[in-house]
Amino acid sequence: MNTPLSYKDAGVDIDAGDALVDRIKPLARRTMREGVLAGIGGFGALFEVPRRYREPVLVSGTDGVGTKLKLAFALDRHDTVGIDLVAMSVNDILVQGAEPLFFLDYFACGRLSVDTAAAVIGGIARGCEMAGCALIGGETAEMPGMYPDGEYDLAGFAVGAVEKSRIIDGRAIAPGDVVLGLASSGAHSNGYSLVRRVIERAHGAIDSPRMADDFHGAPFADAVMAPTRIYVKPLLALIGRLPVKGMAHITGGGLVENLPRVLGESLQAVLHRDAWPMPPIFHWLQREGGIADAEMHRVFNCGIGMAVVVGAEHADEACALLAAQGETVHRIGEIVARPQGQPQTVVR
Repeated sequence: MNTPLSYKDAGVDIDAGDALVDRIKPLARRTMREGVLAGIGGFGALFEVPRRYREPVLVSGTDGVGTKLKLAFALDRHDTVGIDLVAMSVNDILVQGAEPLFFLDYFACGRLSVDTAAAVIGGIARGCEMAGCALIGGETAEMPGMYPDGEYDLAGFAVGAVEKSRIIDGRAIAPGDVVLGLASSGAHSNGYSLVRRVIERAHGAIDSPRMADDFHGAPFADAVMAPTRIYVKPLLALIGRLPVKGMAHITGGGLVENLPRVLGESLQAVLHRDAWPMPPIFHWLQREGGIADAEMHRVFNCGIGMAVVVGAEHADEACALLAAQGETVHRIGEIVARPQGQPQTVVR
């Protein structure tokens, strides 16, 4: 007679899943804010749009962390990739002027490690706190055979709101406007397939002991794993004080491919490469990988994580306001009429 099988025999540990939920609940409670009616534990989370909005427009975004997770696995560092996950979605909806309201995550693995998953979701909760949004739900999927042991994948989903009359869509941008750049914390969550190739070329493997080498005062691993900056609170404060004409989250495609997403066809952004310092990690990647300037500008943020377009008359005040919020901000370029046949963004 065959031995009876259980779900655990098949590779799914329900008790571990229950233990994870118990670990997550206090983390999620720290992110609660106005509007949450029911969060983690139900079949669906309930959220009421705050009544201070007169004509609320919902803005949604979804993203993942990409192959930066391969570094997290190799280095056994799981506490900051959750911040990356939140940042990639909330920064995207922010550019249209939206206040992030709530966030949901999807964590998928082959075999559930409660400690690893709790570290990841702890980072997600910290990211939500930084963005001022509530972590109100998610899904943990244990799927034996789908992922190698020790590996997982992440996806995140953010929903925000903006007054219909205050949507930022770039239509007001005109020649003479100024482009401000907010400093990034590093490569954020983009270009990591190339980052890993460069590390393998320089160090032999992404889990090389050289990842612990000093790099400008900290382990090299810290530089490549630095979590994506979350710009929500400083930029919402700026939007509340001054007219902001357009914003671009500098993700895959870099400055040259993300700024055009908020520019009219007749406009060009002229950026000055000497207007901001490129962080050491990018100099290292370019040197060790022999990467051309044009490729650097298309793959990486090169030190600018968010671009903000304002009228020239507001540029100095905007810089001061952002600096007062703790941001490092540079005046990196200006908007001009686009010459025929020219790209919409040029870096000189």
